[in-house]
Amino acid sequence: MLVTLSIRNLAVVEAVDVQFFPGFHVLTGETGAGKSIIIDALGLIAGGRGSADLIRYGCDKSEIEALFDLPAGHPVWMTLERLGIEGNRDEHLLIRRELTSQGKSTARINGQLVNLSMLREIGEQLINIHGQHEHQSLLRPDRHLGLLDTYGDHAIGPIKRKYQDRYGLFMKVEKELNELLESSQKAYQMLDMYRFQLEEIAAAQLKEGEDEWLAEERVKLSHSEKMMDSVSGAYELLYGSQGLESISRALSRLEDVSAYDEKGLKPLVEQLQSAYYQLEDAVFQLRDYRDGIEFNPERLDEIEQRLNMISGLRRKYGDNVEQILAYYKRIGQETELLENKDEHIEGLQKRRNKLLAELVETAEELSYARKQCAKELASQVEDELKDLQMERTKLEVRLDQLDDPNGYEFEGRRFRLGKQGMDTAEFLISPNPGEPLRPLAKIASGGELSRMMLAMKSIFARHDEIPVLIFDEVDTGVSGRAAQSIAEKLYILAKSCQVFSITHLPQVACMADHQYLIEKKLDDGRTMTQVDPLGEEGRVKELARMLGGVEITEKTLHHAQEMLNLAEAQKAQRRASG
Repeated sequence: MLVTLSIRNLAVVEAVDVQFFPGFHVLTGETGAGKSIIIDALGLIAGGRGSADLIRYGCDKSEIEALFDLPAGHPVWMTLERLGIEGNRDEHLLIRRELTSQGKSTARINGQLVNLSMLREIGEQLINIHGQHEHQSLLRPDRHLGLLDTYGDHAIGPIKRKYQDRYGLFMKVEKELNELLESSQKAYQMLDMYRFQLEEIAAAQLKEGEDEWLAEERVKLSHSEKMMDSVSGAYELLYGSQGLESISRALSRLEDVSAYDEKGLKPLVEQLQSAYYQLEDAVFQLRDYRDGIEFNPERLDEIEQRLNMISGLRRKYGDNVEQILAYYKRIGQETELLENKDEHIEGLQKRRNKLLAELVETAEELSYARKQCAKELASQVEDELKDLQMERTKLEVRLDQLDDPNGYEFEGRRFRLGKQGMDTAEFLISPNPGEPLRPLAKIASGGELSRMMLAMKSIFARHDEIPVLIFDEVDTGVSGRAAQSIAEKLYILAKSCQVFSITHLPQVACMADHQYLIEKKLDDGRTMTQVDPLGEEGRVKELARMLGGVEITEKTLHHAQEMLNLAEAQKAQRRASG
């Protein structure tokens, strides 16, 4: 669960530190008091995109911290390990998010810096936020298949992943085949050009690195006369009477007297002997190098012609011999492909048809799993709706496999296959007995949509193990007994996870385990939002305000106290029964 939330300099919030508990929490207050800022803060903790516009005016940055207490078996710990984030399952999980006025955002999990995608992956396992308009997704049939797959992930997920792997492989082969079929005319033009280029490069008989070592050899041949003069002169100087011979005579004299001063003179003699032998070796190597200097104008001319030829190839096919040879290899493969195009097309068609058969088989397997889950989902939603004053509502998740004249042909049929399979899904509803099932978008009211979404969230909460559920005015469009039923459903839901709800309805607020008042205050000419946990007396006053508006009378206070007493009695009865 979420233990504490700390907010600094976010919108009109200057500093807020709130402690939370297990169960059902409600956030109440006047419209515009800043209730949505709490939701925004938790959205940022869950990996939502931040903006410099969210930073409180006149401040350099916003800071949000959330502390979670999670069981050791929660899947988020495995995700943390996979991402390389340190965390002790016996300790709390701390998430920190900062936004700067320069538009930069940083996030840390247990003090370790993470990127936004990593934060989002963790946040999706901790917090689920149901916004004010999320129930509108129920009006869009293109979203219904995703809702069904989310519900049935235990049965649908493995098959869907297998299907998507096969779909990706099939589409790759399909693309390769289409490109080969569409390139016929161009292919023959390219084939003639490739053949010419292959012959030209093959005739050159290039070797890797040839251009480099030929250039080096050319430099030496071009300056061979000068090199001969310099090397010969150096050899004569070093080897003649002024070189090794002089050093040898000097050593002979020193050796004669080194015995008179073994400590001072003998080390110098040894040092000169070592230098003499090294110099002698270098002189002999210099002589050998001199003897190897080549005067060969024919070889130089041959090298110049070879380098000119390589230069011409470089202008056409690459910056160096390695790139020319790589190009030669590539067009050789493409030429082979073009020359044997018909065989390649036939091979790809066979492979494509085999993959299509496997894909259709997996798509039908996926459809069957969805049909089973669709029945289960419809039945469970109907059961949940009974608790939400929609006991006579009938729901069907209709799945269709639409034939498509432009689709993929298989065994006499043409299928429309997409990344999600061959199915389309749509929720159909009949709110009243005797009425036919019709699309949600055509008959459902705002209040019915809110209750439908709450029913589905209640079902999903039992599957996805997300510890924190947040509802931003899920009770919009309802009143009376329907509002009471939503309050009861939220209270029951809070037995399996921590539930937060922003509400303007006293029926919902009175069923909460914990209530927080969010209000704006003026301090030194600046507006700021504060969050205060309410005790018994504070809850009565806030409920009276919600019941009566600006004027709080003895009657509204009495009514508020009565609502709280009835709610406590009802909760006690539920605790006793279950």
